Amino acid sequence: MPSPTGPLVTPDRVHAARALAAETGTDLLVLTPGSDLRYLTGYNAHAMERLTALVVPRAGEAFLVVPRLEAPMVDVSPAGVLGLDVLAWDETDDPFALLAGAANARLGSAPARVAVGARTWAEHALGVQRALPGSTLELAGPVLDRLRMVKSAAEIEELALAGAAIDRVHARMAEFLTVGRTEAAVGADIAAAILEEGHVGVDFTIVGSGPNGASPHHELSDRVVQAGDVVVIDIGGQTATGYRSDCTRTYVVGGSAPGDVAEWYAVLHAAQQASVAAVRPGVTAEQVDAAARDVITAAGWGEHFIHRTGHGIGLDSHEAPYIVAGNDLPLVSGMAFSVEPGIYLAGRCGARIEDIVVCTDDGVRSLNGGPRELVELPG
Repeated sequence: MPSPTGPLVTPDRVHAARALAAETGTDLLVLTPGSDLRYLTGYNAHAMERLTALVVPRAGEAFLVVPRLEAPMVDVSPAGVLGLDVLAWDETDDPFALLAGAANARLGSAPARVAVGARTWAEHALGVQRALPGSTLELAGPVLDRLRMVKSAAEIEELALAGAAIDRVHARMAEFLTVGRTEAAVGADIAAAILEEGHVGVDFTIVGSGPNGASPHHELSDRVVQAGDVVVIDIGGQTATGYRSDCTRTYVVGGSAPGDVAEWYAVLHAAQQASVAAVRPGVTAEQVDAAARDVITAAGWGEHFIHRTGHGIGLDSHEAPYIVAGNDLPLVSGMAFSVEPGIYLAGRCGARIEDIVVCTDDGVRSLNGGPRELVELPG
């Protein structure tokens, strides 16, 4: 049944990219496999040494350069109904020369400024540059970020489904997080649950128990969870449409939190609430960061909040906009990002509360539920 919010990918995305390229003075966008290509065309191409690229000139029609053996995959992907020219190349062809020739023909001259995606393989970026001598190579972020930051209704629905799925995993945490188990074992069970609850891929499972919770990006280890441990669980995955989840909750296992932990956790909880409440159109990204940071700093814990308050999310777990001091970008309706302040006490423990939120016409919508208080598990 068609989505009530409309299709995820339409020709309008490529048209908008062309218009923004012209506006920014960019002659050519070259987007290889990854989230930018998937965003514009719906084609989730495999990244490899053979060149696949969507080429969007500032004037003229966009086209796809693909290995001939993969051309049938374009036809059955969402890109197959966009009406794009598909230039298939054989194993003995030079795909970069094919790309350059088609681009020059559409533009009527050689491009001066060529922009590639931020995660383009170096061999592909350099191949494009060699095929277009005299052009300058730059990043496509100024164009693609502007498009991708503001989600459509269909995208927001996909993020909401991803958020609900990861909430169901957190709701099952008592099954996995118990005294006597290693972080690695807990993480393996969480990863399985992420797939069981509706994701097709696991992006990360952070299980930071006791002192490991003071490391925001802690890797799973063989540390055994002990009674009374404060444990940070930060998890996320990818849905079938490519949209991501990311949610953090903090737990106490096999006992109650010590009084001082409960005290500073209450500060963290208030900071997260203040930051979410600050979200509305016209407020800047750095003001949302400050709303959380000011609460934590005023309570004397500012030096222990060691990262930005949030990051955008969509087809990538981390994308624009970034909720951080110095980013004066005004929020607009449709921007989706995390709000995740944390307090980290080196050598002892840490805590973080993270929700994905969407800026709406009149405020904010949270895509995660479940308790944000310190959750006590029986262990």
